[in-house]
Amino acid sequence: MDTILFAGFAITYTLLFVWALVLAKNSGSVSAAFLLPVIAGLIYDNGILAAGRFIGEGHTLENLNYARFWIHAFFTPLLVFYSWITLKQAGIDWARKGWLKTIVFLLTAGLMMFGLFTEVFGLKLEPQWEYNVLSYRSAETESSPPIMVLVVSAVLLASSIMVWRKQKWFWFFAGSFIMIIGSAIKLPIESTAAVNAFELILLLSLTATSHFH
Repeated sequence: MDTILFAGFAITYTLLFVWALVLAKNSGSVSAAFLLPVIAGLIYDNGILAAGRFIGEGHTLENLNYARFWIHAFFTPLLVFYSWITLKQAGIDWARKGWLKTIVFLLTAGLMMFGLFTEVFGLKLEPQWEYNVLSYRSAETESSPPIMVLVVSAVLLASSIMVWRKQKWFWFFAGSFIMIIGSAIKLPIESTAAVNAFELILLLSLTATSHFH
């Protein structure tokens, strides 16, 4: 079942990528442009998870999974840029200040480096079968979401609240809040793929926000 879910997510993200690409190309949406690499990374991530059992254990699948960690470290922090741009597009004056632009650049770069040093460099992978899905996971067990993800989630939530107050656009906040709640609670579901639905809801809300702006 999880294999089908991961494949479904990959297809849905592909459609979402096309939507964001149209927004970036035809509407000149800068925020949508920053979503493109993030969505592309999620297409890859879910696609590899769906295909793992068919590729089989070995160096090929291990390297394909290793790339998932690199993509996550480089692309996820771009959502900080996305958040900043949505504040500018909402007409929030202080979002256009030079000092905030500097902070956004430094925070994004810092989160990328932090992700590389804490999640990628020295990473040891081992094969794992879970709910009939074969993947390579970190040999070290993680008991909580990475700090980088927590910081990005906090930035998205804070930005969504300000956009909601300024423009009465609720869905940016809804997606960010649902993502945080979904990551915090343990669902009584025998599936790892089902949890990824919260991530999809977030990206749907972010793309819809780009369309709104």
